[in-house]
Amino acid sequence: MFSIGEISRRTGIKVPTIRYYEEMGLIAPAGRTEGNQRRYDRDGLERLGFIRHARDLGFSIEAILALMELQDHPDRSCRQANQIASAQLADVRRRIAQLQALETELSRITDGCSGTGEAGDCYVLASLGDHQMCRTEH
Repeated sequence: MFSIGEISRRTGIKVPTIRYYEEMGLIAPAGRTEGNQRRYDRDGLERLGFIRHARDLGFSIEAILALMELQDHPDRSCRQANQIASAQLADVRRRIAQLQALETELSRITDGCSGTGEAGDCYVLASLGDHQMCRTEH
């Protein structure tokens, strides 16, 4: 059995976040000692590891709940898990495209400024003040 502090150290998840996950139903409520301290078993540790990895990959709490529901029923098809992961991948690709457009525009703005003039003639400040100066949608 693991205390909440020990399970926090092992998973890298902060104690308040573990409590939050418990409240959200991501993990089963921990057993309690006579002193009312939470105690987690190996399943709790593994589940928190799963959640941590899924969160690191950007999955939402709702997606993680759905994935864990599938994990709890190993006889079900993995089609839904694949659909959830594919949707996450599409979202990541969309965000990468947005960041690349942002990079292009910021590069253009900074390249347009020598950094040696006065603020009144600064291309960066002018570009930030007038969105129509932007060449790409971002």
